[in-house]
Amino acid sequence: MELNEFVAHFAEQFEETDQSVFTPQTKYHDLDEWSSLIGLSIIAMVSEEYDVALKGNDVKNSVTIEDLFNIVKAQV
Repeated sequence: MELNEFVAHFAEQFEETDQSVFTPQTKYHDLDEWSSLIGLSIIAMVSEEYDVALKGNDVKNSVTIEDLFNIVKAQV
């Protein structure tokens, strides 16, 4: 499981935000397009791509994409 691959999958959940915005250090809650619906999309993507069941609090309490990646990686 690679961090850059995770960032790319994460970025695919956003339709209006330019892909260049997404890095491991991106604070995704600060993005204009961020919403609870995208949060659910992230949970679904992680389940499908990595077979990991994230909880809403995992998404809510993570600050950066890398924080979320580390939670997923610990469960793979």
